[in-house]
Amino acid sequence: MGNSALKSHLETSQKTGVFQLTGRGLQEFPEELQRLTSNLRTVDLSGNKIEVLPAAIGNFLHLKSLTLNSNRLTSVPCDIGKLKKLETLSLNGNRIHQLPPTLGQLKALRTLCLAGNQISEFPPGLAALRQLDLLDLSRNQIQNVPAEVSELQAIEINLNQNQISVLSAEVSRCPRLKVLRLEENCLELSCIPLSILSDSQVSLFSVEGNLFEVKKLRDLDGYDKYMERFTATKKKFA
Repeated sequence: MGNSALKSHLETSQKTGVFQLTGRGLQEFPEELQRLTSNLRTVDLSGNKIEVLPAAIGNFLHLKSLTLNSNRLTSVPCDIGKLKKLETLSLNGNRIHQLPPTLGQLKALRTLCLAGNQISEFPPGLAALRQLDLLDLSRNQIQNVPAEVSELQAIEINLNQNQISVLSAEVSRCPRLKVLRLEENCLELSCIPLSILSDSQVSLFSVEGNLFEVKKLRDLDGYDKYMERFTATKKKFA
């Protein structure tokens, strides 16, 4: 992409606070954006070939939404934790293995999307994200949902298409969790904690494509209580 096109995008962004440059084959985060650190609220660089998110991303203190889906990122810099106003972070379809502990400092974050990466362990430290509504970790390589998940504030957790064979019963203690997606994993029926059915807030528990027939869920203790929540939620949105 020529300099004149980039210049024109930068001029527009200065007025709108939005910088969107998708599918242009960019190989690095545009350095020129540093001139707009006080203006930018939204950055979308999806569908490029960016391999590194620079530490300088921490300078964009007014950023509310950062999207770099379908790039070639392998990591996220610690400086991301400086973005105290960030509400949406979407890094789907990259090559990220793990997240920095500073991610827990994103106090305003509501949506965290990391689908289609190479994450093999449930990321620690997310309980610090007190505003988090949606956590999408689908299409990764996670095998175990640990007890610490009980402290997450998320309303929806998407873990579809991982390799999960262990699901901690503590997930039923998530205070706001309404939607838990675990489709196409490696769960046996005996691995499903009954407390998710009987003692949680979960009103949509999605487990198709595991190592048991979904209709077998009906035989488990607490299934009736789960169905009451499921039906009540359905009526609310009907």
